[in-house]
Amino acid sequence: MAKKIKNKLTFIDLFAGCGGLSEGFLQTDNFEALAHIEWELPMVNTLRNRLHVKWNHSVEDSMKRVIHFDIQKTEELISGNWSTESLRKYSFTNHDSLLSNGLKGIIGKQKVDLIIGGPPCQAYSIAGRAQDKNSMKDDYRNYLFESFVKVVDEFKPEVFVFENVPGLLSATPGGKAVTERIYEAFNEVGYEIRQPKLLKKSVYTASELGVPQKRNRVIIIGVNKSNKISLEELYNELDRQKKSITPKNVRDAIGHLPKFKPLKNQKKVNGKNVSHELIKDEHVKFHEARFHNERDVEIFRNWLKNEMNKSSSQNKISFYNDLMGKKSNHAKYRNLEWDKPSPTVVAHLYKDGLMFIHPDVNQARSITVKEAALLQSFPDDFEFIGSQGFAFKMIGNAVPPEMAKNIAIAISQKLKAK
Repeated sequence: MAKKIKNKLTFIDLFAGCGGLSEGFLQTDNFEALAHIEWELPMVNTLRNRLHVKWNHSVEDSMKRVIHFDIQKTEELISGNWSTESLRKYSFTNHDSLLSNGLKGIIGKQKVDLIIGGPPCQAYSIAGRAQDKNSMKDDYRNYLFESFVKVVDEFKPEVFVFENVPGLLSATPGGKAVTERIYEAFNEVGYEIRQPKLLKKSVYTASELGVPQKRNRVIIIGVNKSNKISLEELYNELDRQKKSITPKNVRDAIGHLPKFKPLKNQKKVNGKNVSHELIKDEHVKFHEARFHNERDVEIFRNWLKNEMNKSSSQNKISFYNDLMGKKSNHAKYRNLEWDKPSPTVVAHLYKDGLMFIHPDVNQARSITVKEAALLQSFPDDFEFIGSQGFAFKMIGNAVPPEMAKNIAIAISQKLKAK
């Protein structure tokens, strides 16, 4: 493993996804990533590719640093001694250090300054709880923070950053507030976080931190009690960072991209259904209009022409029910607006884009992978490895890199000063 770069702070990224959180920290040039843990292979491959292509790691080093593994098996992850099941399921080819010593083998004697990550948020989300008959009380994802705690306890960083949805603040799996569980678990291993009743102060909107998107997230910062770092000073630094940022909107993010037009006669190209084509021959990677049938194209046109985004909630619901002869209680359509931040970019985009209609009535389509990525503040040169569906999923699940970058700047200023 490469030696620590002089004057750089080190981190481990848990639940790394395709690397949105890591990307932001690396962009500051103040941090070096020692390891990233992720269990979905398209995300693993995307992050490995990014480390190699952008951050100058060899292919072999990228393979070692991005560990394809289920963090629920935390003891195996930390110490190695992989079970037969793990060896069969995950990609450990030629990873001698991994096979013997797990994360410990990768980290070696290097000091870990920071641990970052965000456990899967579906079990904490209000929408997820509303759709589950037991309000997700039985969902194992409610307790994945325990794996985060174990890794923090093992490597004893000075600071950690734990990102999640605001629904975490009201989640009560097993009849006990998850914020109380999290507070107690970190306190037990020697870390201070804000008390549960104060965590509402830890909700930040991505648009406040440089992202063209209204995305609210809880940022739980923890500090090692044995070190002289003030928790509130870290938050104050982040608040100062927020005040220096100029807000961005949808036009800023995607207004420059080539335009599409709906085809009068939809067709197949190389076996794929095609409903839109570029107006000019300006191909941009990942900027490919997804297929919409003629009915949906017409719905998008009517929605935008009638400015349905400005209508009442009931009118929006009726728009869908009247068209489809349904009795839904929820609106099914929504468009982006040029001069506002985007609504929260979600992983559901891999299923359909009905809540992400492009604001240009003449295009009558939902957003592309490229547009979703830019609304999440991924750099223009970021490549997604896998299908279009997986690209939408990994983008929607990611921490916006620009948001992560501003968190990283705030933390690095305090850690370096210490």
